[in-house]
Amino acid sequence: MDLLDCYFKVRKHTEAICSHLQTEDYVVQPVVDVSPPKWHIGHTTWFFETFILKPYATGYQEYNAEYNYVFNSYYEAVGNRVIRTDRGNLSRPTVIEIYRYREYVDDAMTKFLLEEPSAEVRELLVLGLNHEEQHQELLYTDIKYILGHNPLFPAYNKDYVSPKVARSDSGFIKLDEGVYEIGFAGKGFSFDNEHNRHKVYLNAFDISPNLVTNAEYLEFINADGYHDFRHWHAEGWDWVKTHHIESPLYWHMIDGEWHNYSFHGLEPLKLHDPVCHISYFEAYAYATWKGMRLPTEFEWEATAPQFAWGKSWEWTESSYLPYPGFTKAAGAIGEYNGKFMVNQKVLRGASEVTSPGHSRITYRNFFQTHLRWQFTGIRLAK
Repeated sequence: MDLLDCYFKVRKHTEAICSHLQTEDYVVQPVVDVSPPKWHIGHTTWFFETFILKPYATGYQEYNAEYNYVFNSYYEAVGNRVIRTDRGNLSRPTVIEIYRYREYVDDAMTKFLLEEPSAEVRELLVLGLNHEEQHQELLYTDIKYILGHNPLFPAYNKDYVSPKVARSDSGFIKLDEGVYEIGFAGKGFSFDNEHNRHKVYLNAFDISPNLVTNAEYLEFINADGYHDFRHWHAEGWDWVKTHHIESPLYWHMIDGEWHNYSFHGLEPLKLHDPVCHISYFEAYAYATWKGMRLPTEFEWEATAPQFAWGKSWEWTESSYLPYPGFTKAAGAIGEYNGKFMVNQKVLRGASEVTSPGHSRITYRNFFQTHLRWQFTGIRLAK
């Protein structure tokens, strides 16, 4: 693997994602969970400057000392940072200046990578590239939220192609009770939360080979599912009532017909597509209404080779917790995953905007139960 080629392939893809934006699109932050695109551009650049160039590149001159405060995300060990809710208030540095910063760091990385780095630096670089690929997925989801909450519902890219996932005509997949191995094994990159590979005991269960479709979820809506407390957790029921939730995110009733905001803009709801952009609360309520449940992340991983996945991240019934023997790395890098192992549910699979290298059976994503701006869907188990 040529590190320099990989570096520029990843970096250019980030810029390609943003190439469909207008300057004004880069600055908007409609809610706390969504970061302005220009912040992603700066933060992913800051990562390479902070963790590789400053400690390891001889004679490197920091671009702007204030950027450590502006573009640090959550690394307590690196120092103070702008509060997440204030990222949308950063009219300065400008988009142009942030791209200059990005070019400055890329030039320095080019010179730095002319020589083969040490094993330690190589590991940091690979982590940095995977980190930026994670932000590429976040860029897509954040851009969709920004444009999808613009009253004009502008298209992001009319040429965007949403991948199709094959549907199976067979019934539920059965898995016998037994002991199964879970977690990453083999060569190639993986995140620390995928380690260590370990055994789990599973009772016999059935799992659907298909994701729940918009048409199937519409049956839940038409059955007054959003107004029947029996299907919901108490916290989920409070969420529905407090926020007046009536449908998945991006669904709009117009002239008696359901429409959905996509990267093409507002369009009629495609009934056969997997339902997307729903919270864990909604996924649980739908499964309960169907007389079924969500799979655990271990059930999902044990059966994933037998069904198609990758259109939407899939909610599981598992809390985001460390695997046996999990240890955090020393220093700021140790803050990458372990510090978030509380009050979140595991998502499994991948979505249509996930970087290909992250679409593996052992990948563990995680989000809080009320969040919907990520591409999230439902697979049923019983």
